Amino acid sequence: MTDSPSSPAARSQSLGADMSELLGSMRFAVSLLMFICVASIIGTVLPQNRPLSNYIDQFGPFWVEFFDKFSIWNVYNSWWFLVIMGFLVISTSLCVLRNTPKMLDDMRSFREHVRASSLRAFRHRVEIDSDASAPALTDKVRDLLARQGYAVRTRQDGDSVMLAAKRGSSNRLGYIFAHVSIVAICVGGLLDSELPVRMQVWLNGKVPVTEDMRIADVPATGRLSVDNPSFRANLLLPEGGRSGSAVVNVGQGSLVQPLPFNLTLKKFIVDYYSTGMPSRFASEVTVQDPDNGHTFDATIEVNEPLRYKGVTVYQSSFDDGGSRVSLAGRPLSGDKDFRFTVDGVVGRDTQLARPGEAPLQVQLTGLRTINVEDMRTGEPQPRELVEHVAAVTGSAAGKANEHLRNVGPSVEYRLIDGSGQAQEFHSYMLPITLDGIPVFMTGVRPNPSENYRYLRIPADEKGSLDAFMALRAAMSDPVKRREAARRFAVRSGAGTGDLQGVQESAERAMATLADSGLAGVSRFLEDNVPKDELPRAAGIIMRLLNATLFELHGLTREEAGLAPLPTEGAAASAAQDWTFVALNALSDLALYPSPVYFSLSDFDHVQASVFQVSRTPGKTTVYLGCLLLTLGIFAMFYVRDRRIWVWITPSPDGARAMAAMTSQKRTLDFNREFDRFRQTMEGLASRRKRPESFS
Repeated sequence: MTDSPSSPAARSQSLGADMSELLGSMRFAVSLLMFICVASIIGTVLPQNRPLSNYIDQFGPFWVEFFDKFSIWNVYNSWWFLVIMGFLVISTSLCVLRNTPKMLDDMRSFREHVRASSLRAFRHRVEIDSDASAPALTDKVRDLLARQGYAVRTRQDGDSVMLAAKRGSSNRLGYIFAHVSIVAICVGGLLDSELPVRMQVWLNGKVPVTEDMRIADVPATGRLSVDNPSFRANLLLPEGGRSGSAVVNVGQGSLVQPLPFNLTLKKFIVDYYSTGMPSRFASEVTVQDPDNGHTFDATIEVNEPLRYKGVTVYQSSFDDGGSRVSLAGRPLSGDKDFRFTVDGVVGRDTQLARPGEAPLQVQLTGLRTINVEDMRTGEPQPRELVEHVAAVTGSAAGKANEHLRNVGPSVEYRLIDGSGQAQEFHSYMLPITLDGIPVFMTGVRPNPSENYRYLRIPADEKGSLDAFMALRAAMSDPVKRREAARRFAVRSGAGTGDLQGVQESAERAMATLADSGLAGVSRFLEDNVPKDELPRAAGIIMRLLNATLFELHGLTREEAGLAPLPTEGAAASAAQDWTFVALNALSDLALYPSPVYFSLSDFDHVQASVFQVSRTPGKTTVYLGCLLLTLGIFAMFYVRDRRIWVWITPSPDGARAMAAMTSQKRTLDFNREFDRFRQTMEGLASRRKRPESFS
């Protein structure tokens, strides 16, 4: 009894056959391969694994939210890419399993059962008559084919003989190797992807840790096995630090990956080009095996990793390892100037208490001891750390520039106020000479996607901020501003008789500058001066502000017991230039988003190495796949399958031979080979007959 075509069993069997046919079809495999190629183009063109804020700045929130559903920021480990890879493995495997036996049978087969009448249908054929007997002619033709490298099989059919010869049938192995290589490469890629770790999350109860905690405090559900077959992890190790665990990023969380050894960073070495980019960085480490107590030293460099117990440690980058930093703080409000110190460690937060106000949170994010900059534009050019890392290939060696110079250490920090608003700052420790005047530079930006905008504060003759900060405090004191305006009026109004009016104008301009900067002065002029007189009025007010500020600067020097400002010669010109830069800095302070100004006063630099730690069992499989792909392509392109059939029959005068030759690829080389074979066969003929052939 059999199932009817409409029975559930028959439908299920038919569906299974259809699915097998679809999965094993070449069209389906090629379609999957096209998707993988498109995904690879996306992964190559679009930088992967960058902070989400970078993509938001580049594409906007809407498209980031849309593309994030497809995980194009991490294409090669996205769920859909892994699914396509899995189906490609299944499809190609089915195709190989289905077609390999047929191809192997075809390789072994001589097809000696071809009929004589069929040979007349071949395009490349030749017929000869010979005085030799059929057995003798058979031996001659067999020897001829053997000398040309053909394997020959003989089939006796009564008095007639069929010689079936083949050469180059191993090109079928090319198709097999090429398809098996795709399977091997995809399997190796899956083994070395995030799939093994994600499988443990899905099936083994592992839970990625999203909270900030020490590695020692991570629970068992957040730890992978030391025998984990495949992983890619990161390890940041400061100088003198020791660790036996790395961190595997999984989605928005992390898992701890124990290592089969402990790694201690003895020393981090970094050399620089004249451009400030590292020419070489390396880590001197000590490896300690806890299983047998074996210890040895090693040096890890870019392209020179450490391999031990199946784990490879690569030098990926470098970072700060917890440098101790001292910041000198100065208030930017009030009529008093004083100095205080904030000590902290890079990577940690520090609270700054403010009487009567919410405390400020200071996050020290980075310390750079060397900054080689081209300052011709007046500001350092933005450069990412990845540009420094990429320079180890030597591409930066030829970028030497006479305008580049080391401007000294700098610190990066973030200030967070009581409402949670954060601003990032980049402050240079030493003054930088711009346009002949040494200035302290501090950059500010609201988020990492923007470039820093720099505040320039002129340094005094001692190379410090004291003169400017005293001037800033005096600007906040109405009494001192009035005195400076009076001195300016006396100095400039001699003989005019209108001292009071000049003083009031200068005092009002200084008050506006103190409250809202030069932008406030500009708004005042626009509201009170006719449009056609604005340029002239602006020039007058700027000269008035410069002169009054010069007097205020002299007043602060008198209070500090310093020599008065020079009024003649080059020294007076330099003092005027300093005042002009100070005027612009005071104006910019109205937009400076911090109540305090921090500068780097001292530091104890601690380097750290960033290692990539991996166990990649799929690497060998991928290498094997590449070898098979090379052999397969070579066999398919350079090994030609040729077959020859020779039908020999006795004749009254000897024997007659009819031969035909064919190949999968009828190229010019094949035509030339057939011509040589035809000429050789015709050489065996006693009475030449015009061959019926087309070449």
